[in-house]
Amino acid sequence: MSAGDGSALERLADLLREQGGLMATLLAPGVLTSGARGPAQTAASGPRAQGRRAEYELLVETIYEGYLLHYDVPRVIASPEDDLGLLAGDRLYALGLARLVALGDTEAVAELADTITLSALAQAAGDPSLAGAVWEAGARAVGWGSGETHQRAKQLAFAGSPEALEAMRTSSAGRS
Repeated sequence: MSAGDGSALERLADLLREQGGLMATLLAPGVLTSGARGPAQTAASGPRAQGRRAEYELLVETIYEGYLLHYDVPRVIASPEDDLGLLAGDRLYALGLARLVALGDTEAVAELADTITLSALAQAAGDPSLAGAVWEAGARAVGWGSGETHQRAKQLAFAGSPEALEAMRTSSAGRS
């Protein structure tokens, strides 16, 4: 399957099958499709991803699937054990970030590292709404670049401020 064919979730499953090993054995059964617009599609639709949209969509989908293995319901991986799911999530984080490093986009690497950290902090604080807003704002920053509004939102989230959720929502909407 070429990089532009099928959904990013199908391409992720194909990538894991091609690599073989343990990750290939954890693939969920069935055809994977995603009609919903999520962080991967947000990042890939920005001007920073121009000319490499399919690759950005795949690598962000890979990292987001790692996040889902840690905190929510994954769509591609079906782990029989929680500990194995966490390890699979870590592997997907590393795989997606390595693909981004190969593109030479250090700004996006830093942004997604912050996204992973801030969403984990939000989950640990029992705030899944903030975690979701962090992902949307982080994906937008990957696709469009990180401006002052987004930097301020990250500062608020790192500080645990109650203003962080609205700041992340403002950032993900591209408003100042």
